[in-house]
Amino acid sequence: MNRKPANNTPAPTTAQRLGSVVKSARDIMRKDKGLNGDLDRLPMLTWIMFLKFLDDMETVREEEAVLSGERFRPALDPPYRWRDWAARPDGITGPELIAFVNNDEATRPDGTHGPGLFAYLRGLQGADGGDRRDVIATVFRGAINRMVNGYLLRDVINRINGVHFTSSEEIHTLGSLYESLLKEMRDAAGDSGEFYTPRAVVRFMVQALDPRLGETVLDPACGTGGFLVEAYGHLARQCRTVEDRRLLQRASILGGEAKPLPYLLAQMNLLLHGLEAPRIDPGNSLRHPLREIGDRDRVDVILTNPPFGGEEERGILGNFPEDKQTAETALLFLQLIMRRLRRGAKPGRAGVVVPNGTLFGDGVAARIKEELVKGFNLHTVVRLPNGVFAPYTSIPTNILFFDRSGPTREVWYYEQPPPEGRKQYTKTAPMQFEEFAACLAWWHDRAETERAWRVPVERIVAAGYNLDLKNPHGKEDFAHLPPEQLADDILAKERRIMEIMAEIKLVLAVGVETEQPPAHPPLR
Repeated sequence: MNRKPANNTPAPTTAQRLGSVVKSARDIMRKDKGLNGDLDRLPMLTWIMFLKFLDDMETVREEEAVLSGERFRPALDPPYRWRDWAARPDGITGPELIAFVNNDEATRPDGTHGPGLFAYLRGLQGADGGDRRDVIATVFRGAINRMVNGYLLRDVINRINGVHFTSSEEIHTLGSLYESLLKEMRDAAGDSGEFYTPRAVVRFMVQALDPRLGETVLDPACGTGGFLVEAYGHLARQCRTVEDRRLLQRASILGGEAKPLPYLLAQMNLLLHGLEAPRIDPGNSLRHPLREIGDRDRVDVILTNPPFGGEEERGILGNFPEDKQTAETALLFLQLIMRRLRRGAKPGRAGVVVPNGTLFGDGVAARIKEELVKGFNLHTVVRLPNGVFAPYTSIPTNILFFDRSGPTREVWYYEQPPPEGRKQYTKTAPMQFEEFAACLAWWHDRAETERAWRVPVERIVAAGYNLDLKNPHGKEDFAHLPPEQLADDILAKERRIMEIMAEIKLVLAVGVETEQPPAHPPLR
């Protein structure tokens, strides 16, 4: 990404200038009747910046190709490039602009008739093996223009046109700003029941698993791409040659995200951080039957915080063994992760965030954990402090670290302490990466401490595969817990009751279907 600006390249965009442009664009969007809040405005900003960023990158690449005498094939044809329809301040606007962006057929900026902008972008096809055109097509299949006022849209486009992404410094500047925009979107999404992994937890998990160049890293529920961006940066720092960079770009980062908005944001996030053609699957990662996942589908490293508390449709449950079907999404993802880890001389390894219910759950949960313990090396459970996901949820969470090197013989537990001098994390005072320093130091030189203890597998088996084991060095018992932790424990147990009730309903529903199949599948 260390490109030198061409002679005709505009002056670099500073962080202050970029922040001002984005603020101005968002202020304009607030006037549009089609947008409601940041969950509408930020995706709009994303696809507009995506096209400007793409055109700037293509301009730089075209100039480099001319200098080196190589053939350059642009991702977009005229008149669909940013420079063709967006770059002129007095260009297409009003109802004509809305029609050009939205309609399947429209009058294009050059006066000809043909596919509208989104229709064209969604129809792009890459060369054999896939390339940036496939990425663009998939991104815009999930993108929607919600602005209804073409004059306001033109104003936004004119503001974004003042930003230039033609050097690595500018892309880094945009990347930093974009991370702050993503944080705002995550804060807004928290009200909708979506909880994004704190950056500190992401960095810790990547550092602990330490992906190496040449390995494939997967997040099957990648959201806006936090784990993948952090893993990409971790691998990029290992590159020393052109071949290393090529290996990193082609065969290192994989993801899956079924929701259109996080999918779009993840693509932009990865592009901004240097991955030139992100390989993110836009489908539900749980849609494939486990038995059909073979060696070619397996990967070296899985880093993820899968959704929990959700409920998948009945067709998805059929992809799992009958005795391991459950309404708890986190348990379905755990089975998928186990299946997708590489076998053989170089066994795959995983780090997975799970709620407390996964640790102490019985029934289906216990059967899944039995498979995990017998078939995988569950070597570490990191117990995160309460409130890591505050203020969105107080559900206690943990990180399971396991690999495919053999059955579990013992499990190390590490109890991450709460923030010193504070009772709770907040939006403005989230968990910091530095808080994991002691755990990372302990990671490669393990010994029992007041925070770390070792449990032989026989004890876990005897407990019915209950992994919710308390710190034996702790000084507090249940009766002396502070009120907020008592409340968290009660909430966790209530949540488990709800999980069991959902599983009972599922069993009863399956029984009714077996006796008398309905004419049509029930709507969910």
